Amino acid sequence: MPMRSDGPVVLAFPPFRGATRRLILLALGAGLAFFVLNLIIPGLAGLFYGLLSLHPDQATRLVWQFATYPFIPEGFLGLLFGALSLWYFGSVLEDERGARWLGELFLVASIGGAILATLISLVFGRYIPVIDPVGKSSNGLWPTVLALMLVYARLHANESLTVNFIIRARAKYIVAGTLLIYLVFDIIGFKRFDALNTVCNCLCAWLFVQFAPHGGLRFAFSEGMYGLRNRYYRAKRRRAAKKFTVYMRKQGKDVSIDASGRYIGLDDEDPTDPRRMN
Repeated sequence: MPMRSDGPVVLAFPPFRGATRRLILLALGAGLAFFVLNLIIPGLAGLFYGLLSLHPDQATRLVWQFATYPFIPEGFLGLLFGALSLWYFGSVLEDERGARWLGELFLVASIGGAILATLISLVFGRYIPVIDPVGKSSNGLWPTVLALMLVYARLHANESLTVNFIIRARAKYIVAGTLLIYLVFDIIGFKRFDALNTVCNCLCAWLFVQFAPHGGLRFAFSEGMYGLRNRYYRAKRRRAAKKFTVYMRKQGKDVSIDASGRYIGLDDEDPTDPRRMN
């Protein structure tokens, strides 16, 4: 497990709360359910495993696979170390950007990456046999956890990390090495679609950090809605100001209206004068 190591190495777990806790508990709960079900009814466990994992040749029909595959365990050790890595990197990102931002990042990376990987496999699989969609699958936390690690390295590139009390290096080198090792093992182990999904998860996470506002997509949407509302009211005020100007001219009086539709008193020569009326 990685730890920040700018000073002496101290064994301390990061906070376990918020969106990070919910994601980890969901993954562990799903893993426990599959473990128990596999002991009691192995056939039913295999059926659910196939229905909930990401299969590019099925996902366009079974669309829930885009959201469920990260929580389908790929083995006890994979689930354990994936949850620990999510705990460390997710908690740091959540402390810095907030639970809403981390939740959006997780969803954009996992769902967006899965959709992109599926489209690439379906479109180019006929020309590139290694990513042919038939019989391929991806599941587990690691594709999305690696995307979160990439975001961490993007925001803390030169921060020193210690892995397992042995390897000490900057975050960008630790994350790059972990990602490279994972992709190599996937390719060697003939899990080429899982490797493609991991790359697509990382790409979507990177684009999210580059272009999404600091407050996240929900914040941007709400700000956009408030902006639309404010523009509507400003336009409405300008229309009312024009009608008021026409009316006052008919009464033989000239009034001053600024570009925002605000009335300036007849004797008011200073635009900053507090006597201006809205």
